[in-house]
Amino acid sequence: MAARGKAAAGDGLQRLVIVESPAKGKKIGDFLGPNYTVRASMGHIRDLPSRDNPLPEADQGKPWARLGVDVDHDFEAHYVTSASKRSTVSELKSLLKQADELYLATDGDREGEAIAWHLQEVLKPKVPVKRMVFHEITQQAILAAAQEPRELDMNLVDAQETRRILDRLYGYEVSPVLWRKVNQGLSAGRVQSVATRIIVDRERERIAFRTAGYWDIAAQLDAGADATPRTFGARLVTVDGDRVATGRDFDATGQLRKPAGITVLDGARANALVASLQGASLTVTSVEEKPYTRKPYAPFMTSTLQQEAGRKLRFTTDRTMQIAQRLYEGGYITYMRTDSTTLSETAITAARDQARQLYGPEFVHPTPRQYTRKVKNAQEAHEAIRPAGETFQTPGALASVLNSDEFRLYELIWQRTVASQMADVKGTTLSLRIGGTASSGENCEFAASGRTITFPGFLSAYVETVDDQAGGEADDAESRLPQLVTGQAITAAELTAADHVTSPPARFTEASLVKTLEELGIGRPSTYASIIKTIQDRGYVVKKGNALVPQWVAFAVIGLLEGHFGGLVDYNFTASMEDDLDEIAGGREGRVDWLTRFYFGSDLVEPNGTERVSPGLKNLVAENLDAIDAREINSIPLYTDTDGNVVYVRVGRYGPYLERTVAPADGAGEPTVQRANIMASMTPDELTEEVAEKLFATPQDGRPLGVDPATGHEIVAKEGRFGPYVTELLPAPDEDTADAEELDETGAAKAKPKTRKKKVEGPKPRTGSLLKTMDIETVTLEDALRLLSLPRVVGVDPESKEEITAQNGRYGPYLKKGTDSRSLATEDQMFTVTLEEALKLYAEPKRRGRGAAAAPPLRELGNDPVSGTAMVIKDGRFGPYVTDGETNASLRKGDEVATITDERASELLADRRARGPVKKKATKKAAAKKAPAKKAPAKKAPAKKTAATKTAAKKTVATKTTAAKKTVAKKTTAAKATSTDAT
Repeated sequence: MAARGKAAAGDGLQRLVIVESPAKGKKIGDFLGPNYTVRASMGHIRDLPSRDNPLPEADQGKPWARLGVDVDHDFEAHYVTSASKRSTVSELKSLLKQADELYLATDGDREGEAIAWHLQEVLKPKVPVKRMVFHEITQQAILAAAQEPRELDMNLVDAQETRRILDRLYGYEVSPVLWRKVNQGLSAGRVQSVATRIIVDRERERIAFRTAGYWDIAAQLDAGADATPRTFGARLVTVDGDRVATGRDFDATGQLRKPAGITVLDGARANALVASLQGASLTVTSVEEKPYTRKPYAPFMTSTLQQEAGRKLRFTTDRTMQIAQRLYEGGYITYMRTDSTTLSETAITAARDQARQLYGPEFVHPTPRQYTRKVKNAQEAHEAIRPAGETFQTPGALASVLNSDEFRLYELIWQRTVASQMADVKGTTLSLRIGGTASSGENCEFAASGRTITFPGFLSAYVETVDDQAGGEADDAESRLPQLVTGQAITAAELTAADHVTSPPARFTEASLVKTLEELGIGRPSTYASIIKTIQDRGYVVKKGNALVPQWVAFAVIGLLEGHFGGLVDYNFTASMEDDLDEIAGGREGRVDWLTRFYFGSDLVEPNGTERVSPGLKNLVAENLDAIDAREINSIPLYTDTDGNVVYVRVGRYGPYLERTVAPADGAGEPTVQRANIMASMTPDELTEEVAEKLFATPQDGRPLGVDPATGHEIVAKEGRFGPYVTELLPAPDEDTADAEELDETGAAKAKPKTRKKKVEGPKPRTGSLLKTMDIETVTLEDALRLLSLPRVVGVDPESKEEITAQNGRYGPYLKKGTDSRSLATEDQMFTVTLEEALKLYAEPKRRGRGAAAAPPLRELGNDPVSGTAMVIKDGRFGPYVTDGETNASLRKGDEVATITDERASELLADRRARGPVKKKATKKAAAKKAPAKKAPAKKAPAKKTAATKTAAKKTVATKTTAAKKTVAKKTTAAKATSTDAT
């Protein structure tokens, strides 16, 4: 139902206000008067055609039907009203008939502007239309927006439509290349492909990385009884004037970047120095004390909120944005999709007042702080993300209103906003150098540094979290050193030599990937969450803990794009497209001209006379498609073995595998091809030369174990993608394809029609995964026969008459009776459990709904920080899932039952809560029953859309002005959160 406001209106006009979501509508309806009817469009109401929302039948054969964009006529977009939104559109039209004015109150960014434009085009209002824009849902903001509406900004609409068409062209032209040359179901996208390349490039660095070893010496020095603190830590930094090497001195090949003036300690020399420095006289050679100042961080914008929520709260980007959306719609924070770090004067006053009240006047900066920054590819200006209202509600005041996730994110936003107006941190830094001569004659110098905070300033409200992968020191970390003077004697209380190895560059987390995308100017922060989700859903990337790990198929895809469509995944080119879209949004660039250059190409002459030729996407695909060698693209060189053979990772239909071609030792005969399976759980950088050779050494035909005396079949042990297993080798089935010939009257054989021979299907061999206690090198025939005997019939339930079997499942041993299962405690129980013991297990009370069995958990974890109850991993109908007794969340690709952490499990649960309850299927059935009643009117829809499209085409050809564009029904985009085909 539509929401109506409670406050007085005044002029008697009836107004229809359309927003995107019911939650937002209800809140706004509470602030507006009784003459305002607020209704939600539920996001976008129409989009470019797709499989789920096809074009009308009359349009499906037209040249532009595949793309949904007529590239030959000014890139006219042809839109289809979503089937799920037709009832919404009907209701809005009905409400509009009773209104004197239409207020389009969608979000104030490009996407919101486009939604408003589509609503106007579909509803075709005969009453005045006004654009109502606000950035927080408070009574003052809503009333002000209603009193000061504006016109639709067609430049913003143009920019959004250009982005939508761009993504459609990119996805629909390039993705089919991946289907033909790599595998079905893959996709390419303007931002997703570049994001995948960033992750692949990092993994390439990790694969190429060579570790270097070095030693150092740590000392605990004693400054004497009068010093505070008496002892402090220091590290050896120079020996005979040469700096002692640390990890940052080595490059990715394990060599020193600049060898001159650097000494690399090995174990022998480091230990010798420790022995020589025992009892040596040490003296303070320098003391350097400096004042320390740290300014507060700017208020959050979208990307920094995603990063900090990932670091501090362990939220995914998607989860962060879902929670922020709820906080915004509830009126608790300002709009959460913004590139701005500025605060309004009202917000600055509110933050300063709150800091003064809570921490004291000395903690407030003397003057208001304003944070301005030139954001690369900044979208239209919004305010920073902050608590809503003229006065901020403290987190404590909302503790009983918000759920746990909402509270934690609101608290983070509140802390950062208030801290931004607080005083600087004050302190001192102290650097000491302590020198001495070892008994072996070397001059050695130790260094120590410390920091003392004398005034905490903004740290009283907020401390930014240090990235786990990047490391570093927290802002509030202190390390105190004693006050010493030059020449003061020091003794070494303890000296320790330690060895170290350099580490490869850390993999990206969601937070660090967002930071990199923003720094490169690629994409919009508001789309980062959906991009990160897309590259995981496509199988390009999996999460291992918090790290984003590329799969081998991602290497193949990126290799193809780099080799044949290099510009499309070039970082600078992708960022420049964002600049161009900003030019369109500002009215400084025309959408048709820009799309023409992108799709068809152009010859540009730079101001300096340089000619720049751009072939265009269409020509690029046409010219490259036939030239792409699918086998080469799906062959990723790994290393060259000692015999000069190149070892490749091949990306096949059923997963990656190793392959190399080996020439005969005597040089005669044909070369042989060696292949080896790659474990599905193995990450690319773990596939070293040593590991690969071990996989090659594993017989692909299996290690013979003997012959099954019962069947006479040979039993072998094999290494598979999902682990080692045993199986039997069955004889090839008889293929009696020489059917008796049928003769004609003369005795000649009758001609038979040509038919495709059907493959003779034989019985499938028995297989059994090795138990955790078994090894493929030592498993015996007896072990194998026991595994192949599974499932073992334990007996028959005397009551139900159902057979009970003991089986080995993917997640451990269990009993099965019909559809009812029970986990077994140990693997040995599969072979020893008796019928009596099995019946006892089944007699235990059921703890799950609908009469299902209460199977023991696959693994027990710690307590969930939100619910406070214990988390367990269980085996469900669709695979393993984590539950705290209230919320269930399926494990995702890359999550392993045996290795998943408490942190990751609670993250999955929180993500599931953020998505809300699962919709009941009964709703769909009810809707389906109503369909027949609407059958007759539905037939008229295609003709209506066809007519609308024709009208649009005529108007587009007739005039290309912005004003005319308001009357052309041709624009749309998908629901805001998922508005791209291939971003």
